[in-house]
Amino acid sequence: MQATLSLLLLALSTRHVHAIPVNDLATGPDPSQVFSASLSNTTESAGGAIALATEPDPSQAFSVSLGGKTYINKGLVGFGLIPSNATESTGDTIGGIGSAIALRSFTPATNRSFQGTLVVQPDRGFNVDGTVNYQGRQLILDFTFTPYYGLAPLSFTAAQKTLQLTYRSTLLYTERGGVATTGLDALGVRQAQPGFPTTELADPPLPIPNSTFNHLSLDLEGLVLNTDGSFWVSDEYGPYIYRFDASGKLVQSIEPPQAIVPLDDDGNLDFTSDDDPDTGRAGNQGFEGLTVSADGKTLYALLQSATIQDGGNKKSNARNTRLVAFDISNAATTRPPLVGEWVVPLPLDSDSKTLGASELHWVSSGVFLVLSRDSNGHAGDDTESEYKQADLISLAGATDIHGTSFDDPSNPIAKKGKLDSKITPATYVGFVSYINSTQLARFGLHNGDPADQTLLDAKWESLALASANDPTAPDDYFLFTASDNDFISTHGISLGVPFNAGLDNDNQFFVFRVTLPGAQIGDLA
Repeated sequence: MQATLSLLLLALSTRHVHAIPVNDLATGPDPSQVFSASLSNTTESAGGAIALATEPDPSQAFSVSLGGKTYINKGLVGFGLIPSNATESTGDTIGGIGSAIALRSFTPATNRSFQGTLVVQPDRGFNVDGTVNYQGRQLILDFTFTPYYGLAPLSFTAAQKTLQLTYRSTLLYTERGGVATTGLDALGVRQAQPGFPTTELADPPLPIPNSTFNHLSLDLEGLVLNTDGSFWVSDEYGPYIYRFDASGKLVQSIEPPQAIVPLDDDGNLDFTSDDDPDTGRAGNQGFEGLTVSADGKTLYALLQSATIQDGGNKKSNARNTRLVAFDISNAATTRPPLVGEWVVPLPLDSDSKTLGASELHWVSSGVFLVLSRDSNGHAGDDTESEYKQADLISLAGATDIHGTSFDDPSNPIAKKGKLDSKITPATYVGFVSYINSTQLARFGLHNGDPADQTLLDAKWESLALASANDPTAPDDYFLFTASDNDFISTHGISLGVPFNAGLDNDNQFFVFRVTLPGAQIGDLA
């Protein structure tokens, strides 16, 4: 069902402000006025007037080489947030929305600003004290984006004017028979539908809470929009990929290779996230990343870390994760076949523990962005983050293992984390850092103590790209990214019941400007 209530979320530095109806708001200040506090971020025109910087400062650029091409991070240019206590049309707290984002539209609004629409997807609701019966959904956010290229630090309040977000509506997900999906832990298994796997739309065995509450369990992560209004999502329980129609009804399910499906010692499905299976994806380490080729024909999904048999039972051994590809060009008439599978070597922290992948995004043929991070930051394990980055990978020269013995869980690609010598992994290169202190300070933010509202969020889990529409820099893009705040609020509402999580953790959004040579982006297709 589609809710239509429109609320404007004030991204202010005050606390405990609920979403306010549009008609109750006075007209806000001109966004261009918030940047004029310092001459160091402006240039002087011929007539003596002070003008705002309209291009990135070259001193902020950081470049890397991959496949003979130079990719450039030109710095952070936008910041916005949705307060932790804002609510949506269902009455629930708006939270977890950084689990997945996708751009529906992006157009120039003035000579300096852009307008667009983001589709954002929460994971499984407020689950600090256990999973809840949270129906899968996506939220529609309109935004105005005014890039800030100056070097002078903005105040935290002024910085939020660079990306102003407006909540518009909610679309709830339903499965077979119009039944609501749920976020409850998948302790049970629903048997495959008749016709699986030969019939293209027949479901494989699916994760459910139990036999008496036979609803599809979803811990939603990835999101890909289709031109006809339908969309693909990935989840962690399966880990499966699902196609929904424009009204939010389940259409199709994709099961990954058996090496990825969670199984116990007897070969039975073990979908729970409470503990690890004996083989397959580790608990809470499913398909975090989902993206599509520019032509819309190939869907890619990335596991957060290695499968159990590949070393995923220990963080020190879990870096060799799997990237899979499915041909969706004829999904309406043919079950999407597996057409590719590669090993991605994830980065390690200073203790040699794997930094899990939280998102995947197509750049060009064989080149992707991968968001890898630690769990430190606001509402995290520690206040100071060591690694949060949107990095680059290339599949050039990497071994395609799909259809080989490695798709059998009895044949690991990396015993105890050591990659099989017959496999060449993808090339992994660091790129866009979220924790650069200079960049954060320009937007009134910081990494490390104190643990206040201006602290960088811990869990960043999404990526989206839009052209910078700059004829002088045709390979420049705006990289949107958002955090998953885990619904943490002192004034939260879950399924109609108020809760106090003991902390206010806002939903933060960043926009970077990057140069991606040869990029073929299908985000707005």
